[in-house]
Amino acid sequence: MMRKEKSNRNRNVTVRFTMQEYSQLKGKFTVSTCRGLSEFIRKHLFNKPIVTTYRNRSLDDLMEETIVLNNELNAIGKNINQIAKNINTADSCFEIKQELSILDLEKKILFSKIEEIRNHNQKIAEQWLQL
Repeated sequence: MMRKEKSNRNRNVTVRFTMQEYSQLKGKFTVSTCRGLSEFIRKHLFNKPIVTTYRNRSLDDLMEETIVLNNELNAIGKNINQIAKNINTADSCFEIKQELSILDLEKKILFSKIEEIRNHNQKIAEQWLQL
């Protein structure tokens, strides 16, 4: 798989629109699959194809929420691994008790995030069932 070359866009161009022109531009952008207005304008300027199919915005929002939850779960997992390492290398009972209390806090956060995921999955299921 080829990696997409990272572009350094460091030049700004300012364009002014009337309210009507901006409304038309925003309307065309909204029905496109472009993620941002800049991308839409760039494609239009350079005669690149603009896909104007229907995008399910609610599913896009659910995907963004899924990504955030996934990142939070990864962070919690890293914290738990660090705590386990600290417990295994602890020299005293006090250090172990301290790490176990931190572990208990992380466990509560983890269970809270799992509940968020359950709710999130329920939203996805409801959305899917409506299709």
